[in-house]
Amino acid sequence: MERARFVRVGESAVGEYAAELVREAAARPSEEEATGRDAEATAAFAICMNAINFGSGWWPTIRKRPGHSGYETMAAGVRERFAAEGPWGPEELTAVAAGALAEMLGQDPAHPLMAWFAAALRDVGDHLLAEHGGRYLGVVEGIDSVPDLAARFAGWRAFADVASYEGRGIPFFKRAQLAAADLERAGVAELPGGERLTAFADNLVPHVLRVDGLLHLDPELTAAIEAEELLRHGSPQEVELRAAAVHAVELLAAAAEGALSPAQIDSALWNRGAAPRYKSLPRPRSRNTAY
Repeated sequence: MERARFVRVGESAVGEYAAELVREAAARPSEEEATGRDAEATAAFAICMNAINFGSGWWPTIRKRPGHSGYETMAAGVRERFAAEGPWGPEELTAVAAGALAEMLGQDPAHPLMAWFAAALRDVGDHLLAEHGGRYLGVVEGIDSVPDLAARFAGWRAFADVASYEGRGIPFFKRAQLAAADLERAGVAELPGGERLTAFADNLVPHVLRVDGLLHLDPELTAAIEAEELLRHGSPQEVELRAAAVHAVELLAAAAEGALSPAQIDSALWNRGAAPRYKSLPRPRSRNTAY
């Protein structure tokens, strides 16, 4: 962010914004995890869904279910498959085809996302069989912390997410971190260190922070977003947007003085993004497999 040319964080607003998030969190009812669920199936959903938890740049082009966002449309299809037939077995995953996946999700089999989704799920199946005894819960075994679990996922092709900026590798690992966090939150990975995860850098959190005045963008970048132009994945503008969101969330977590972790702040911002105020405005979109 010290090198950033297109995006900067309005640090003077961080303290007040953090206090607002803390107040909102205190007023929100606590979420209790459901009990009695099959742990292997729970782990299967968290891993498989996060392996295909990308495509936001394509959401305007998919068939959305009534009242559902792009992500919710895909998640509903996976949930229905799990409810009807159980989770994919690892052998099934290694043979997943784009056409069958499209039918399950209610999408056009020729849509580019279907091939990308199928490739990601096949990679998950390969890792389960080769390294974890064909068990989803096997991914958690031998792991000492949530960040270590995220690092395990980060080594899979399905979760690849390293950008390049001025010749430096920038490892965002949005979905690898989110998969680890979801497994911990679901109670199937009882591990410490969740507070060490960063924000899950996508396009919605930067959008919320921009609308709320914490991110200040170059006028030409703002104009491109508002004109709904696609940002090139890996461009300085797109990388800076994601990096600025991560940096802003770290500043907010520090200002919250331990009341909220970066992951909790990310979740709060992501949920804010569903409100009409944010949905009515164009958000940055880029077509890639990172988010």
